[in-house]
Amino acid sequence: MVNEIIKDAEIRMKKSIDSLRQELAKVRTGRAHPSLLEHIMVDYYGSDTPLSQVASIGVEDARTLTVTPWERPMVQAVEKAIMKSDLGLNPNSAGTVIRIPMPQLTEERRRDLVKIVKNEGENGKIAVRNIRRDANSDFKILEKEKEISEDVQRNAEDDVQKLTDKFVREIDEVVAVKEEDLMKV
Repeated sequence: MVNEIIKDAEIRMKKSIDSLRQELAKVRTGRAHPSLLEHIMVDYYGSDTPLSQVASIGVEDARTLTVTPWERPMVQAVEKAIMKSDLGLNPNSAGTVIRIPMPQLTEERRRDLVKIVKNEGENGKIAVRNIRRDANSDFKILEKEKEISEDVQRNAEDDVQKLTDKFVREIDEVVAVKEEDLMKV
């Protein structure tokens, strides 16, 4: 019973870190990367569809992304969706290929992005701590119902704390790598 709760907490903490990595992938650095466009939704014949399902996304060079819609009439819709996104990108279409140059980031914008990254990291830590709290409350309930002893409860809480510390360190490392990437000119 105790091991199941600890295992569940560990799985949920891993998912929190995966979620953090996905969120940080959306934060734009100076380099072109296809994941920047993953969250963009395109109006595909009346329904919102992820860009990756209506076009192929590639990297032409370090500062340019290419988007090739699978259907010719979708070029305008894809271009419009990229312009409407919160990324501040200006796509240029040449026939069926849309080129998206990555503008140079200013120092001020880099600092703003670092703040966003730190905030996302803090949200990840909060999620991990909430998972710890849930597991500890499960242990308290088991102890109250006399299913486990007080010593087992304390040991289990210590194990969950060690897990929490491990995942908080991992979050700090992920955030530090992203910050370093953002501040690189």
